Amino acid sequence: MSAPLTIVESAPPPAILDLSPEEFRAWLTARGEPPMRAKQIRRWILQGRATNFEQMSDLPKSLRAELANAFSVFGSTIEKHLASRDDTHKLLVRLADGKRIECVLIQDDGRATACISTQVGCGMGCVFCASGLNGVERNLTVGEILEQLVLLRNLTVDPNGTPQFGQTGPLATRLTHIVVMGMGEPLANLDNLLSALAIAGAKDGLDIGARHITISTVGIPAKIERLAESGKQYHLAVSLHAPNDELRSRIVPTNDKTGIPAILAASDAFYAKTGRQVTFEYVVLGGLNDQPVHARQLAQLLKGRKAHVNLIPWNDVEGLPYRRPRDEDLNGLIDELKRSGTSVKVRKRKGSEIDAACGQLRRKAEERTLASDPVEPVS
Repeated sequence: MSAPLTIVESAPPPAILDLSPEEFRAWLTARGEPPMRAKQIRRWILQGRATNFEQMSDLPKSLRAELANAFSVFGSTIEKHLASRDDTHKLLVRLADGKRIECVLIQDDGRATACISTQVGCGMGCVFCASGLNGVERNLTVGEILEQLVLLRNLTVDPNGTPQFGQTGPLATRLTHIVVMGMGEPLANLDNLLSALAIAGAKDGLDIGARHITISTVGIPAKIERLAESGKQYHLAVSLHAPNDELRSRIVPTNDKTGIPAILAASDAFYAKTGRQVTFEYVVLGGLNDQPVHARQLAQLLKGRKAHVNLIPWNDVEGLPYRRPRDEDLNGLIDELKRSGTSVKVRKRKGSEIDAACGQLRRKAEERTLASDPVEPVS
């Protein structure tokens, strides 16, 4: 009796943005193509909104055919696209290996801001966040970080208002800002992130200036100092969430390994090196970190520093035992901080009806997959 046939699925072709410029030029040179083709093809993806090689009309037809056989334009696909009434758009993105991540397009006051992820999952364990409920699985590649920006930039809606993905349409826009506040700890994937942002900031890339890019971190002192040494004028946001080590370690377990003093020292070094004001993010959890004593401690902590506090009322996540702060408690925090002279602002709540907070859409999709319930595809 013959052995049963074993079917081995072939790996998907590599995506163009996951190739280093050197690798891609070498591939082209081996086929007699000039090295400048590499920039030409990447420009079609980053600036020309091309979604397949056939659209790259100034390339020889034979090269377009070879490219289509060897590579894919995108390694990522949109599994689900949700749009809210406030024009916030959230994508559930499936990567080439089947892993899922999330990214968000926030449109407000003439800005088009892409909120992107840097890891599949997160290893920081912040107790209020859905992204890290199952830990971190892996870092994203340079191409996977870039593709989120391109997918968000290329979003369109059809004449009936149904979300689509294509080359033209009333939603198609130029991104103006990037916030690295999606799934994962950005500084834990710093090399790939900096490489991706360098391409996003280039004139022949997405042309988004460093001062329009914010990198959010839970606080890894050595990596904050290394970010400062990169020489880029990125804005730094530190996820503080508590005004003392005892409370912060309850909310952010990795604080046990660092401590607030070391994080503040690294933030001070970042400001001294770059001249860029540091923002301290503070997710407000009802009854946990929203009392006047917390505001006074926070004001004392930041006294004498060129700093800004961004209060973020918690977005409810199913299965987690936290609640949004009462309006009177939130207002009390604001008043106490302002009286101390601390710069403070409350972040607008965007996309609440489409699970725009980090990790919620991915978590639901993973639960459906485990239950053998197929995820609703993009329209």
